[in-house]
Formats: sequence, structure tokens, C-alpha cells
Amino acid sequence: MNFKYFYTFLLLICFVALGSSQLLAQKQIQTETENFKVKGFHLDLRIQVMTPKALMEFADELSELGMNTLVLEWEGTYPFEKHATISNKYSYTRAEVKSFISHCENLGIRVIPLQQTLGHVEYILRNPRYSILKEDRKDISQLCPMEISNNKALFTDLFTDLANMHNSDYIHIGGDETYLLGHCEKCKKKVAEEGKSKLFVDHMKMIADIVISLGKKPVMWADIILKYPEAAADLPKETIFVDWNYGWKINHFGDIPNLQKLGFTFWGSPAIRSHPDNWFITDWATHFKNQKEFIPYARKANYEGIIMTSWSTSGVYGFTWDVNYDVVDMVQIRNTYPLSGFNILIQSYTEALESKDAIDPQAFVLKYAKKQFGLKKPDAQKLSEFIFFPKELITNGKPDKSSSIAVMKNDYGKVRDQLILINPKKNKEEFEHYKLMADLRMHYLNFKEVESAYNAVNFVRSQTPELLEALNKILENAKGLDNRFLALNKGFLYDSEIKEQNFLRTQQMHALHDRLAKLK
Repeated sequence: MNFKYFYTFLLLICFVALGSSQLLAQKQIQTETENFKVKGFHLDLRIQVMTPKALMEFADELSELGMNTLVLEWEGTYPFEKHATISNKYSYTRAEVKSFISHCENLGIRVIPLQQTLGHVEYILRNPRYSILKEDRKDISQLCPMEISNNKALFTDLFTDLANMHNSDYIHIGGDETYLLGHCEKCKKKVAEEGKSKLFVDHMKMIADIVISLGKKPVMWADIILKYPEAAADLPKETIFVDWNYGWKINHFGDIPNLQKLGFTFWGSPAIRSHPDNWFITDWATHFKNQKEFIPYARKANYEGIIMTSWSTSGVYGFTWDVNYDVVDMVQIRNTYPLSGFNILIQSYTEALESKDAIDPQAFVLKYAKKQFGLKKPDAQKLSEFIFFPKELITNGKPDKSSSIAVMKNDYGKVRDQLILINPKKNKEEFEHYKLMADLRMHYLNFKEVESAYNAVNFVRSQTPELLEALNKILENAKGLDNRFLALNKGFLYDSEIKEQNFLRTQQMHALHDRLAKLK
């Protein structure tokens, strides 16, 4: 036997095997960087609280779309045992929460509870029981991070409850939009001596340590630590930062690569409902563009996860006060259309996660119109025109761009009129949401036109009957819109909240009507 050729043959096989294994490893690394470990969705239950049945059905939908994570911002809907004072009128029972989490677990979805721990805690601080924690007696959006022992006691209780109830490896500890950092005298002193970053980080480290002691990993919004990064290295390395970007430039809040260099993991969060969305306007184009641009960036930047946020409100509230600024009641400043009307953006999010390339929003909408509603090209194009119609706000009674509200009505009316004539072949109820959104927009513009005339410098009392007649028609039309809103969201939201949402949506119209009626 010629051993020379034999050894040459063996050497050749080794080279081939080594090359194949390296190629396989390279392909595996490439796949891991292209696919997100965490693919999830965020549910905001501050308002527009979904019924248990709707929650279950939504989890089913997420599972079918390949999601493995659900971030639940329970806020006042969670039934804390030791702090039942926090729970609101729409709070779930513990049995309902357990059943929902179990349902998600069976679907392969991990539920991450989101518990705010510094800002956005009005729903806690409105209660006298927690008054000692306030950063400011009148602006109760934020607790004082220098109330260390009281804060630790409260959040040890809350997180122990949440950790025992939820099966996820993570707990989201909030930490965003803490605008009152350094506001009270104790905090001012700390900032003067050590800086805002140290004030923020010391508090969030205490919170993170509680979560870690319970066997969980802390997740937190990244905006404040990016703005004040000096003490970031003091946070536990287990901390995961969430870069929420709703359509602005990269590194909007600060230098993300610098925090990544410190060894911190990042997730990304685009949005399907955010500012300036409300009942009367949805900035569809911005939300599609957000998915098109941010998700590919997050993949390239090695973010390990993506959580799609969906905000029911801005998180800013108006208050009715008693003496000494005791809270009588609080109501959200801004309301968006319920999540029930945004399936098209949820579906596009799924496609954006699965595609290596950025999605094409226009092409997606046309494809969705055909697949979901059975629309032919002309009607699909009309839906696209509705979705991508330029959005415009009215500020201080004047359009941001148009010369008048009448011009706004005329331009939007053309898109609305062709939309309501579309007769989808299937999924008719979903399409009715778009029609209702369009009609709510026109209803709002009709009202703003009356309001503008009432506020004109040349308004005189003799014009009252004409304006009152127009407003009476608007309010009569509101009844039909209310009924449609009820029909489309019954079972998705609680009946009492649907009634409340309808009331709030027309409150400004009734207020003006009462003022005009008294002028007669």
C-alpha cells in the first residue's frame, strides 16, 4: 500500500471537513445575528383595558405570527395582594391573570410584566397611602428616588408578587421619561454633589438588584440612561436596555454604542401607536416607515430582541384636585383608537421581522388589501391613499399646513368618500375600523370648523343660532359614531370603558354646545 497517497487523502478529507465546519459555524452566526432572540409585542393597559377573552385571542394571534414574548404593562389592572390600593376599576382577578399567563405559556409566549419604578407612577401616587413617595406634591408623575427605604419596601413587595405570578426570565422596570430628576430639595442636593446620572442610576440599581434577587433579569427603557450615561457602569451587567425609537434619527437619546461597549444588551422598540395619534388621526405613514427603517437597523446593531410598542395614551394626565392637592380623579390627556383597528400594522411588523430586507410599505398595503380583503387593484389603491394620506394637526384652532379647516375637510373628504364606498369580499369587520376612523376624522374636522368660527375675532352673538344648528347636527351624528364604536369594540373592551371612551371623545363638543346654548 502507498502510504504517501493514503496520508495525502486523509489530509484532504480533514481540510474539507474543517472548511465545512467553519462554513456551518459562519452560517449559524449569520443566522443568529439576522434573527432576533426575542420577538415580542407590548400591551399598554393603562386605558382601553382588554377583556380576558380579548387578551386570550390576541395571544393566539401573536403565537400564529411567530411571537415569543409579550410585555404586559398592567399598571392599575394588576391585582396586587399586599397593595390592592393600586388596582383600578378595570383590574383583573388573580385567577384571570394566572389563566392568561398559562394560556400564553402553552402557546410558547413568555409574559414579561412591566412595572414602572420612577416616572409614570400617577396611578400609585394618586393614593394617600403613597404620598410620602412624591417628588412633587402637584406633579405626581414621579416618585422621589431619595426615599430609598420606602421605595425599596414598596417595590420589593410589588416585584415579589409579579415574579411569583409570571413565568418569564425578565421583569421590565420602566425608567423612561423621568422629567423631574433633581426636582425636590433632597434630589437637588444629590445632583449638585454627584450628578443626575448618579441620582438616576442609584435608584434604578436598587430596583434592578431587587429583580435579580428574585431570579429575574431587569429590562429598562434606555432614554434616560442614554441622556445621563456617566454612571451607567454601576448598573448590573444583567440589565437589558430597550431603545425605543418611533421614527426619529438613530441615537436620538444618546450614544448607544458606548453602552454596548460596557457589555449591556439592547433590545429595540418601534411603535404602531404613538404621538401624535389620537381618536381623530393615525400617522400610518410614520409607523410603516418606522418598521422599514428601525428594524433593519436593530438587526445590524446586534440588538437581541424587538418589542413592538402600542400606546393607548401618552401617559400624561389631567387632575381634579381637593385641598392640599389630594387627587379626586385623574383622566388621560390623549386617547388613541383601540388596538382592535391596527391589524395591518401588526401584520407588517411580522413581515419586517421575517424579512432580511426592509419592507416596502406601499407594496405591503396593496398586497394586504388583496389578501386580507379580496380587493382588486383600484380599491386596494384607494385603501393605500387613505393609509398614506398626509396627516395634519390643528393647533390653537389653525391647521399646521393648510390655509383653512375648510381646505382640510375638502382634501380629506375626497379620500374618505372613496374609502367608504369600498365593499371588501372578506374580513368586513376589520375594514369597518378604517371606515369608522375616516368618519371620526371628518366628524372632528366639522367640529373644529365650528369651534374656529366661535373663536374668530369677528364672532358676534348674532351668529350663535347658525353655529348652534351646525353643532346640533354634529352631536346627532356622534350618536351613530358611538354606536359603531360600540359594535366594533364590544367584547374587545369592557362595555363601561367603551361608554367612557365615547363620552370623552365628544366631551369638547358638548362643552361648546353648552356655551353656545347659553348665548341665545
